[in-house]
Amino acid sequence: MTTRDGRLGVGIIGAGRVGPVLGAALAGAGHAITGISASTDDERERSASILPGVPHLEVQAIIERSELVILAVPDDQLPGLVSGLAALGVWQPGQLVMHTSAQHGVRVLDPARPAGIIPLAVHPALAFTGTSIDLVRLREAWCAVTAPSPVLPIAQALVVEMGAEPIVISEEHRVAYADAIQSASDFSTAIVAQAMGALRDIGVDEPGRVLGAVVRSAVENALRSAAVDSIDLAALADAGADAPGEADPRDDHPDDPLDSGAA
Repeated sequence: MTTRDGRLGVGIIGAGRVGPVLGAALAGAGHAITGISASTDDERERSASILPGVPHLEVQAIIERSELVILAVPDDQLPGLVSGLAALGVWQPGQLVMHTSAQHGVRVLDPARPAGIIPLAVHPALAFTGTSIDLVRLREAWCAVTAPSPVLPIAQALVVEMGAEPIVISEEHRVAYADAIQSASDFSTAIVAQAMGALRDIGVDEPGRVLGAVVRSAVENALRSAAVDSIDLAALADAGADAPGEADPRDDHPDDPLDSGAA
């Protein structure tokens, strides 16, 4: 591992929709991407597109080369990954280990802490596409940050370097935070799908273009309105359940808009 002028060697474990984008954002801030792990052809293609020239490496090789390791994997895989790597003894003293799960704080990194790692939890509140458009959207996004108090400024600084805004979420509030983010994504996706289906049924060829302005303005108005607290979420859930089936653009990878931010 080498550090120069505050720049870090950054390794990324997970090449879903989140990891390569965060890597590209940090590379844009001057950090060096040491490698990325990719397990499928889709992941290799995605990472090569967003991070050209970055080598695809095994997980242990990435950890050995990196001052900052980003764990961009689905929520349910994160605990086993951390503990498995701890059992192998690959974590290094002083290494920054940052995961991107909405649901977890830093306790999930406890198995690695005896090795002397610095635990960080950073979740971008963004529905990722896994393309370069996310780099633009990241500049308007907020990231939930959880870390021990002495190293909280490190997590916040990394978020700022990625172009986003940090918001501190305590360990005990991570699950509630994740539920809120998932609800916002799920309900908006279901309602838009229902509206698009209704327009298709009456012969509208490009319902997305027709709905674009009203959806964006309605969401912006709701975000600014105190009346949003009175929305009947149960009724919205029922409406979403009746929405016509739409292919979920996230189905090719278990990342979700929490898209842990996993990966």
